[in-house]
Amino acid sequence: MSTFLGMPPFPEAAKRAVADSQLRHNLAGATATIRRKRASVVGELDDWAELREAGAAIKAHTLSHLDTYLERFEAAVTAAGGVVHWARDAEEANRIVVDLVRATGEREVVKVKSMATQEIELNEALGDAGISAWETDLAELIVQLGNDAPSHILVPAIHRNRAEVREIFRREMGGAGVPAPDDLTDEPARLADVARRHLREKFLRAKVAVSGVNFAVADTGTLVVVESEGNGRMCLTLPETLISVVGIEKLVPSWRDLEVFLQLLPRSSTGERMNPYTSTWTGVTPGDGPQSFHVVLLDNGRTNALADEVGRQALRCIRCSACLNVCPVYERTGGHAYGSVYPGPIGAVLTPQLRGTASPVDQALPYASSLCGACYDVCPVAIDIPDLLVHLRTRVVEEHHGVRSRPLDLLMGLASWVLGDARRLAAVQRVASWSRRFIGRRGTIGRLPAPLSRWTDARDAPAPARESFRAWWERTRGGKQP
Repeated sequence: MSTFLGMPPFPEAAKRAVADSQLRHNLAGATATIRRKRASVVGELDDWAELREAGAAIKAHTLSHLDTYLERFEAAVTAAGGVVHWARDAEEANRIVVDLVRATGEREVVKVKSMATQEIELNEALGDAGISAWETDLAELIVQLGNDAPSHILVPAIHRNRAEVREIFRREMGGAGVPAPDDLTDEPARLADVARRHLREKFLRAKVAVSGVNFAVADTGTLVVVESEGNGRMCLTLPETLISVVGIEKLVPSWRDLEVFLQLLPRSSTGERMNPYTSTWTGVTPGDGPQSFHVVLLDNGRTNALADEVGRQALRCIRCSACLNVCPVYERTGGHAYGSVYPGPIGAVLTPQLRGTASPVDQALPYASSLCGACYDVCPVAIDIPDLLVHLRTRVVEEHHGVRSRPLDLLMGLASWVLGDARRLAAVQRVASWSRRFIGRRGTIGRLPAPLSRWTDARDAPAPARESFRAWWERTRGGKQP
């Protein structure tokens, strides 16, 4: 499977994505459907606003006392017969998982859909160690067989239509296991049936499974996965060894807290009142399910985000993807343009905190937004993403202040000088109105010469008004200034 390493910054990647009409068509149809379903089921609850506040409060409280809850969780898992491993970064987490799989003597694993394992590129690390990792979520299977990368948090193959999925299955399934029949059509039921047959062989053969989690309960050491297909249930019960990679922000204090999140998550993610499959497991039960259970607690930049008083709210994210489905930028560019396993608005604020802003890709992400605020309106845990985007833009400027920011500094200095004096502002407004005949003949500003062309080439801005408000006021009010 290809990775996000080496991808271009968002402006370059987005330009290519916007030119792909098939991609835009696929995204528009899928996101519109999910938005309608979400709005319908959220509208059924009179206390949705209170649930949202409760979810945000639980997450904020847990993050403020994360050290205490992590220790409590470790003690509970250990008491229940599990083993807890601590991983500072992706390299350490991958090494732990590879060593655990090697210790079983197995050369393959089945996987439950997991953003954390994609984040650390676990599949690639297992492959380098000679271990095959098979994705069992239908959309993840499509992405893996297509040698592709996920483009959505919840529906990673959202950029593919069913005709493309049919071709991927026919071309690739035979090399990875049970092949697709030659007469396969693009009917959804047929595609799902072929995927089920292909995966069933792997479920029944696998001795080791790797999962992520949606929630981890500190008081009891319980892990929770919610899903819609049943593949998670198969991975969590059939293998002899289960390894769960858990971001440290996934903790909630008690079992009762799940009451809030199991209402917020399915409605925000799939537009369902309840997930078809909710699997919970606590340690090891003799004779029932995996008899060897390991939890890998993953940091990988999360404590750095936690140290940022503004940025830490991004760690409240429950990976519902509601912000992606309402984002006008994501709908036109898709997830690949973000250069991260976390696309869309939440990726634009989470990824630069987890990875830092050293690379051009990560520096560009906070600017991949129009700041319309739709993402905040739908977030089930009330993450103020627009505020975070502005905060991270400031951070990018402060951390990388240099030659690239000097033109902007000059422009801002000029703007301050103009706006600081009424006479200077009036003079500029007169010049702008006069220039309309040259730069705005069609009602919008045309292409300006370099370097201003970089701005005009990327947006349609209205031409200056024929008469400024100041000039109108002077003409109609006898020269009196407002």
